[in-house]
This record gives sequence, C-alpha cells and structure tokens, in this order.
Amino acid sequence: MSITRLVAERSTCLRRKVGAILVKGKRILCTGYNGAPAGLSHCLETGCLREQLGVKSGQRHELCRALHAEQNVLIQAAFHGIAVEGAVLYCTNLPCSICTKMLINAGIRKIYFQEGYPDELSRQMLEEAGIELIHLDGDGSVRQ
Repeated sequence: MSITRLVAERSTCLRRKVGAILVKGKRILCTGYNGAPAGLSHCLETGCLREQLGVKSGQRHELCRALHAEQNVLIQAAFHGIAVEGAVLYCTNLPCSICTKMLINAGIRKIYFQEGYPDELSRQMLEEAGIELIHLDGDGSVRQ
C-alpha cells in the first residue's frame, strides 16, 4: 500500500489524490493515478469545475475532466497489452460505482483500499460480484 500512496502523489487533482496498482503473482502489472487525459490541461492549471459548482464528493463524476486512478490503471494495462484478469487492486480509496463496474468486467478478484468513499452502490456491486474487499488502516493492517 505504501507504493500505492506514492503513486497517488503524481495525481493532479485538487480535491483528492488517488493511486491504484494492479498486482498479479506478487508482481506489479500497472499503476494509475487520477488526472486529466494525456495531453490535456490538468486541474492544477484549469481549476476544478466540480469545486467551482459546489458538487459533493461522489456525485456528478461526468463534470470532472480527470480520469480516476482505477480507470487509468485499467487503461494503462490495456494500452500496453497487459492481461489483468485475476489481478488484485491496491487503491488508496474504495472505487466509485463507475470504476467498480469496470473492475468487475476486467476480472479483478480482490481489492485492498485505505480510505472510504461515499458510494454504497459500489460496495453492493462488489459484494454481488464476489470480489473480496479488504479495508486497511494507515499502517497497512486489516481494519476489522
């Protein structure tokens, strides 16, 4: 999880820095962090539209110019031809429902996360899909 937090530092989001890593067989497959698509201006340069409009966390994702870390880690794997089925995701945050749908379809089997996220639908879908969800404390120990 310490590597995941380090990846999150690359984030260009003004509201929340998120990092994600896909691991399979104790090998890091790919990393991702939240930020604007390649070649586009980042929120650090343009400002945060969601902040300007007073949008609450977990709502109106379509108003954000950034991709989520979980989206970026899956896109990077696809871009480089890396198979992720059966992989484990380490993420600084619990994925939102949009990212959860992508992770389910990508065949991710387990998710370790540190911070919560106000998206109950995400938790419900992960449970229904049978994806193991493990909440970690700041020191990396499993939260009970």
